[in-house]
Amino acid sequence: MKLHELKPNEGSKKNRRRVGRGPAAGQGKTAGRGMKGQKSRSGWGGALYRQGGNLPFYRKLPFMRGEGFSPVNRVEYNEINVDELEKFRAGTEITPDLLAEKRMLHQKRNPVAILGRGELKKALTVNAHRFTKSAKEKIEAAGGTVNLIKKDE
Repeated sequence: MKLHELKPNEGSKKNRRRVGRGPAAGQGKTAGRGMKGQKSRSGWGGALYRQGGNLPFYRKLPFMRGEGFSPVNRVEYNEINVDELEKFRAGTEITPDLLAEKRMLHQKRNPVAILGRGELKKALTVNAHRFTKSAKEKIEAAGGTVNLIKKDE
């Protein structure tokens, strides 16, 4: 068997119909498109998004303004208030991993921010990515320490 002797299987290939080549071909004159009308013309499909005279779907939708817009670069924090840290024993070192273990974070991959709601009576070492001024003051007033974690850690 040689390359020039190869042939497709019998009946697997079919010649395409050559329309509009005269009456003898069986698809002459209107070439299978019927008589008149939009479908008989070339390029009849209509424009993309055209819906036959109806108001197109993309024009029915409201504009995206205001509240619906969320910036791509926004950093979302896991927010923990000072009163939630009261659960831990005095002297505990609080890290994002420990908070995740105690199921106090919404999403583990997001950084942790400590907010200043409530009171703290225990000395804790708190490691987080962000602290509010009041949270920092309350932790230090209770005898604890505040450690800021860099973003790339």
